[in-house]
Amino acid sequence: MVVSGLVWNGTVLDEPLKKLLGGTTAKVMAEHLDLHTAGDLLHHYPRRYAERGELTRLADLPLDEHVTVVAQVAKASMKTFNQGRGMRLEVVVTDGSGSLTLVFFGRGAYAHEKELIPGRRGMFAGKVSLFNRTRQLLHPDYELLDRDSGAGAAEEFAGRLLPLYPACKQVQSWKISKAVDVLLAQFEADGWRGLVDPLPPALREGRGLEELPDALRKVHRPRAKADIQAARDRLKWDEAFVLQVALARRRHADAQLPAVARKPVAGGLLDAFDARLPFTLTDGQRTVSAEIFDDLATEHPMHRLLQGEVGSGKTMVALRAMLGVVDAGGQAAMLAPTEVLAQQHHRSITEMMGDLADGWGLREAQSDKGGGGRREGMLGGSERGTKVVLLTGSMGAAARRQALLDLVTGEAGIVVGTHALIEDKVQFHDLGLVVVDEQHRFGVEQRDALRSKGKQPPHLLVMTATPIPRTVAMTVFGDLETSVLDQLPAGRSPIATHVVPAKDKPHFLTRAWERVREEVEGGHQAYVVCPRIGDEDEKPAKGDGDGDEKRPPLAVLDVAGQLAKGPLAGLRVEVLHGRMQPEAKDEVMRRFAAGAVDVLVATTVIEVGVNVPNSTAMVIMDADRFGVSQLHQLRGRVGRGSAPGLCLLVTEAGEASPARARLGAVAATLDGFELSRIDLEQRREGDVLGQAQSGARSSLRMLAVIDDEEVIAAAREEATAVVLADPELEHLPALRTALDALLDAEREQFLEKG
Repeated sequence: MVVSGLVWNGTVLDEPLKKLLGGTTAKVMAEHLDLHTAGDLLHHYPRRYAERGELTRLADLPLDEHVTVVAQVAKASMKTFNQGRGMRLEVVVTDGSGSLTLVFFGRGAYAHEKELIPGRRGMFAGKVSLFNRTRQLLHPDYELLDRDSGAGAAEEFAGRLLPLYPACKQVQSWKISKAVDVLLAQFEADGWRGLVDPLPPALREGRGLEELPDALRKVHRPRAKADIQAARDRLKWDEAFVLQVALARRRHADAQLPAVARKPVAGGLLDAFDARLPFTLTDGQRTVSAEIFDDLATEHPMHRLLQGEVGSGKTMVALRAMLGVVDAGGQAAMLAPTEVLAQQHHRSITEMMGDLADGWGLREAQSDKGGGGRREGMLGGSERGTKVVLLTGSMGAAARRQALLDLVTGEAGIVVGTHALIEDKVQFHDLGLVVVDEQHRFGVEQRDALRSKGKQPPHLLVMTATPIPRTVAMTVFGDLETSVLDQLPAGRSPIATHVVPAKDKPHFLTRAWERVREEVEGGHQAYVVCPRIGDEDEKPAKGDGDGDEKRPPLAVLDVAGQLAKGPLAGLRVEVLHGRMQPEAKDEVMRRFAAGAVDVLVATTVIEVGVNVPNSTAMVIMDADRFGVSQLHQLRGRVGRGSAPGLCLLVTEAGEASPARARLGAVAATLDGFELSRIDLEQRREGDVLGQAQSGARSSLRMLAVIDDEEVIAAAREEATAVVLADPELEHLPALRTALDALLDAEREQFLEKG
């Protein structure tokens, strides 16, 4: 069973909610909150805790979101409309800092009027909307907190911390709270019999952590704020430690696997390539390359993450590693997520290698004495060259047959491709290194299928163009060694970024198109990025808080036509998007790279890997529809040459909106690591082990990887020591049980395959 949180098969927490709460309640919780077992519910932690008199800032409630507030009725009035035929109850509630209007229509309003009298206090839940500049909840659900008028009830409420749970329209916070009460009562009565504690006693006691039953009780029913903190401290450790044990076991298992050591040879392809470089490698590139070559020289497979700033030269480092492996008699494969990116990588690699990529390849030849094989250059190009082939799903039959033949015979030392590389018919002569670009876009099975094509497990280099905070790298990529490139190569130009508020100041948008024209007239080129293509049906988006429905996102096909006839008339404007035929996409990119296109209107297919140094300007339409890291990636396509770059973020978001704040953050810094922290803080990390890696449900409920660096680092240290002493966890059966449940079939597969 796939379950969230630390729910352990065969224990009390694995009891189905249907058995504990009844079929009706269990069905609603399963359908709307994805809660199925006792463990699911007990690990559905309160979002926050309300105190009597707490200021919840009603005036700052987010529009168009479902909220639960604690407030007191200030006044209530029944009003008529439609010439007296309709009735409307308006109730104003306040928390001392702001007010909110509750609105009820119809005959049922009279029943609410009798309950919602001034002075009554309650929890109110609904979707926040705006009417006549006033925030309101329409037909909210509510639960009065002082229904019992006795003094005892009032005193109990006055001294209580009220848990507010992540909820929805169908299941309000107080209904979740009552269900938790039922579970806690049952488990308390049974003495929590059968509960498995994943933390070894020595670890828990040594770090002064709560016992698990106490932590669960305190997180749901705290008597004081200290209870909440103690519970959180303990439950964060559960999540961090079990996850880090899983990753530590993976690292330990990898260290036991055999691999062919790939040591570069003096005077080989790598040396020839380095000698022809027209620039000097940065200190960072040299350091990271040394780390990679040290790993490649060992008889265990390298598992390394290469991350770095946009434009820091990751492809150069990866290419040098591939050339070193070719020198050592192996082949290297680079896996890219899209055909556009695969074609771009193939083009840039062959351009960087020059005539070293013109050789017919490297063929194994036996010496006259019948000794060990040696490699020698074949016809055409450098005598030390190797063939660099491209393999994608859209290739013609003849080209595909030739590429497959080059791989199986060893003629091709390097192959760049998409998922087409993974197909069964693709066979290698001796695969020594797999480079996975933008690894988060590939599933477990895809990566595993490519790695399985080596005679022994090949070395693995994972690249990501999105800078990752250290905490995330330790958690998401904890089974990989990490190399960081944080230094830009010489010659990279600064990029100026500005927000263009098209709705508030339309003349700013007019000026943006003038700037694009100026860049083109100066001999440069520009990108215009749109969120969608324009040949699909698009429903209006939900409201933006101004009382109107958002229009559909701007589309490439529409915007390109408008620009070509309007502000950019006379310029050579072309489009690029994911639904074009591969040959057409490649042709457009070739023409753009050659300077035959002035302005390329595209979707995010240009997000990574595209390198046209002459492009100096980018206009991102509806920039608020993109994530922070995505905007940073897109921006990295300009300023790649000697001329400074310009990135304009066009938005209709209001000045005080979170979207504008997000765009302001992107405009304020070029530091991708800082932006990745901002992005993560806004999005939250979702499922670090699952969503980010295998698509499974969330496993982290309490741990926030962006904030809990200290816990994660300590858990990693403890987990490494535990696994080193007892790799199979034979002496820690409770931890093994917890691990088995965390690693359901899908995640176990992920960790085994990498």
